Amino acid sequence: MRITRVFVPEPLIVDAALTIDNESAHHLINVLRVKQDQPLVLFNGDGNEYSAQINEVHKRKVIVNVDAKLAIGAESKFPIHLGQGIAKGDRMETVLQKATELGVTEITPIITQRCNVKLSPERWAKKLVQWEKVIIGACEQSGRNVLPILHPPITLSEWCKQSTEQYRITFDPHAQQHLQALPVTQHGIRILIGPEGGFSEAETYGAEQTGFNTVKIGPRVLRTETAAIASIAIIQATYGDLTL
Repeated sequence: MRITRVFVPEPLIVDAALTIDNESAHHLINVLRVKQDQPLVLFNGDGNEYSAQINEVHKRKVIVNVDAKLAIGAESKFPIHLGQGIAKGDRMETVLQKATELGVTEITPIITQRCNVKLSPERWAKKLVQWEKVIIGACEQSGRNVLPILHPPITLSEWCKQSTEQYRITFDPHAQQHLQALPVTQHGIRILIGPEGGFSEAETYGAEQTGFNTVKIGPRVLRTETAAIASIAIIQATYGDLTL
């Protein structure tokens, strides 16, 4: 039976008791119905995972003992920064979940002209909290011990103007370049994915003028979530840690 993995956003100390009393405790108690002496795996984003055992189960909290620190990593050595045009509802969460599972190191939600999500600063902050939970869940499921960095949403123009040593790419089924032929370095890749409806002509031109290279990964037009997942998988198989 697979041992449950739990993200704990605090220092983890071997041979010390730890109280879990947040949403993770609710999930452990009411969904998984954990019992005393059951083993757990904990991680806090420091790159390690920690074996633990449940000492006590209460109504709203679980007390565990941290047994050992394990230098187990599932991180790709090839940096990938995903700039994702913000999609509506479940599509955006699907991208965040699958991109995390596939090993991206950074994610920036991009506000574009055809972005259908219009929120106040306060609601954007709440949305970021929601998206962070999706990323944590994906790390728990996939065995990652480091959370990818989730940046606050910014406009496409702002993101394109950021300085980077990463090779910049966006996708077009009519492009002439293929991914495998690009002069990519160990600094990694920045991927730009459009929202539903794609980029406007002005946005496409602006991205190209700031150094984004248009490449082809196939002859078909893909949905925004499909494009993100497919491109990350291809990049990890070509330069990263996915094997064919």
